[in-house]
Amino acid sequence: MELVLRSYCDLRLLLLLLGFSAGAVLSRPTDEGKEVWGYVTVHKDAHMFWWLYYATNPWKNFSELPLIMWLQGGPGGSSTGFGNFEEIGPLDSNLKPRNTTWLQSASLLFVDNPVGTGFSYVNTSDAYTKNLDMVASDMMVLLKTFFDSHTEFQTIPFYIFSESYGGKMAAGISLELHKAIQQGSIKCNFAGVALGDSWISPIDSVLSWGPYLYSMSLLDDQGLAEVSKVAEQVLDAVSEGHYQKATQLWGKAEMVIEQNTDGVNFYNILTKSTPTPAKESSLEFTQSHLVQLCQRHVRHLQQDALSQLMNGPIRKKLKIIPEDHSWGGQATNVFQNMEGDFMKPVISIVDELLEAGVNVTVYNGQLDLIVDTMGQEAWVRKLKWPELSKFNQLKRKALYSDPQSSETSAFVKSYKNLAFFWILRAGHMA
Repeated sequence: MELVLRSYCDLRLLLLLLGFSAGAVLSRPTDEGKEVWGYVTVHKDAHMFWWLYYATNPWKNFSELPLIMWLQGGPGGSSTGFGNFEEIGPLDSNLKPRNTTWLQSASLLFVDNPVGTGFSYVNTSDAYTKNLDMVASDMMVLLKTFFDSHTEFQTIPFYIFSESYGGKMAAGISLELHKAIQQGSIKCNFAGVALGDSWISPIDSVLSWGPYLYSMSLLDDQGLAEVSKVAEQVLDAVSEGHYQKATQLWGKAEMVIEQNTDGVNFYNILTKSTPTPAKESSLEFTQSHLVQLCQRHVRHLQQDALSQLMNGPIRKKLKIIPEDHSWGGQATNVFQNMEGDFMKPVISIVDELLEAGVNVTVYNGQLDLIVDTMGQEAWVRKLKWPELSKFNQLKRKALYSDPQSSETSAFVKSYKNLAFFWILRAGHMA
């Protein structure tokens, strides 16, 4: 189980991320919340599923609160499943009301993205997306359809929140959305993007794995040397533009770490995962090994209990899921088709967002390994944003989830339209 911030702390930090005062007084009653869902055909033979919950705040109408789109990672992880029932939606995976839900602060739009994820599906094998450009293009079709048909949300502040690979997609989607708004093709009050434990610069994450684990006593000198050696191989592949090879070597680096740390959990270093059987160091990666990578990083987002929930009661409730499609049934294909894009950095896209004046918030869990905070700090230092030097000069501030306690929950540094949150005692699913 991840050590993550919950309840009162969750809501206070969410309010801070959205730019509200933590002491703001909410003053007006709301109508009863509702939910709607549907499909959008985003390109030929590709159908994307979305699920919207209207905010349910006892003092404010949904029109007075923001709209948040949540994007899961993977690629191939389902927002409507994992993000909804395991993280921030109104009900947990037992269909019990969550003690606190982001719905108390915002309306929530979950999208199964890219196509083939969750309840989204493709009719033909050539309809899967191959790269970030295709992912962003598909999302522009969905968002235009959504805002055209739900005009009540056109003027409400709209934020994109993301997790892991969802953050990489969120960056590309945010830039295209900003352009579409400027061109007048999408009517939307885009207020900013939040990149949570995001796969913005994969190589910076890989290069920091060894030093981070070493500093936490999870590697000794010999283990650090082994991890650093394979990390350099990943760096060489990325530098040469061999991104498929880099993805394969990334998987090899993970196995080296598992062997040297007795199976540390990549999503929370204080826990363990089931160790991968030892492989030869000269291993040649094949398609079957790519499937193993998908099983490790997408399967954990759709455990058996969640799959049973989504393919059982939820499927019956929604009533529109095709009979020949199961939730998560195409997830492995999504991951495989994105292999060549997986290790590509998008730091330049974040630069463009900052230059365009888009609000960018980076937040990261202290106990995350796969997208560790050291790696996030590394790519932020590479930004060419003219205001970066002033951002770097600032001293970060402590945040407290409980006003009655002196226990620090997070640190934050913010300048103009860039903010960075260090979330303490949180893993990858911060």
